Amino acid sequence: MLSNRETRDDDAVGPYFGGRVSIPAATGDEGRKTLKQRPERLDEVNKEVESMGGRVTAQYAMIGNYDFVTVVEAPSNEVVARISVELGSRGTLNITTFPAISVKSFTEMLQNGQV
Repeated sequence: MLSNRETRDDDAVGPYFGGRVSIPAATGDEGRKTLKQRPERLDEVNKEVESMGGRVTAQYAMIGNYDFVTVVEAPSNEVVARISVELGSRGTLNITTFPAISVKSFTEMLQNGQV
């Protein structure tokens, strides 16, 4: 997850985070081998995400249970599902998807009694 300090200005991504999700990925042994041999593969996969209707807005290498956290903006859950199934079906990574909204939108919902 991104800390408050690292989040983008709401105006840069729009007031609602609706289509954006964080996708932590744990690469398998084959994925690690590929990355070591071809680090540019990360950029190639990000371009594939775009060709499937999403857009990578942030990406972080992690230490721990997950190797990467990728923040993706997508117009719908269906697009996110397609991206997850396509990338996950290759057997080189495991994907867990979390829907997210901006803190600004969340606090507005609380103030308006919508939550």
